Amino acid sequence: MRTGVQAQWQAAVPAGLIGRAAIRALYGELSLAPKPGLVSPLDNGAHDDMTMATFMRSLFALRGYFIEIAVAGSMGAPFGTLRHLGLAAEKRMLATTVGINTHRGAIFNLGLLGAATGQLFGRGSRPDAAAICRTVATQWGQDILASRPAVPDSNGTRALAAHGGAGAREQAAAGYPLLGEVALPELRTARNRGADARASRVQALFAIMAALDDTNLLHRGGREGLALVRREARAFLDTGGVFSAGWHERALKLHRLCVAKRLSPGGAADLLACAIFLDDIGAAP
Repeated sequence: MRTGVQAQWQAAVPAGLIGRAAIRALYGELSLAPKPGLVSPLDNGAHDDMTMATFMRSLFALRGYFIEIAVAGSMGAPFGTLRHLGLAAEKRMLATTVGINTHRGAIFNLGLLGAATGQLFGRGSRPDAAAICRTVATQWGQDILASRPAVPDSNGTRALAAHGGAGAREQAAAGYPLLGEVALPELRTARNRGADARASRVQALFAIMAALDDTNLLHRGGREGLALVRREARAFLDTGGVFSAGWHERALKLHRLCVAKRLSPGGAADLLACAIFLDDIGAAP
């Protein structure tokens, strides 16, 4: 049964659309292959503790979260409220996966984008990618930077402390420039050139990998590991990307290298899911 606030909000904001788009985006990333070092239908990548089934259980546990945070965003909730919802979602995720971190980055990034989407719909605006990203920065950017990391001793936090660089909080506070300047242009350009959905997403993933200071890579391989993946991803793109002959095998070659070196660009995977979400929302009727 809907509360009065929920009923009023749902009259203006398509909660189901936002929630479904977020879960669809996460599944779109998960089901993509080849995907260097990452869990996919191909294999478990560089991971010994998680499988595609682990991610599917996590997705099921997160379904309501994206609707809840969109509701909060539509009502102008402060960052503290969004953070509380995210921590509760993380707790459900960890309970479902028996302590395995499958979607912490997605809870943060897609949660903020979902909240911004809800806020724009609530204002009567049709959200596009630029407006959604800009809303994250203008509404919550300062508080994101001022807040302490939700997990002060996480792998990503330790990697940034040891190696420097900008993490997810800095990307969010700046309005996700990498999404607007790299990921979405690559995704849409590849599609406009005739690539199918899978190839377009691989192209976008490699573009993100070539540009991002991925804290997952920093944690697993330090600056050397990050530089290796960025260099190989850039070489893939510079030689034609998914529009060159044999691209699939070249992508698999990097996948095998990442597995051998235990490297997993999980931050890039999170941003690919965000790009899929923004692209999907922009195409919604």
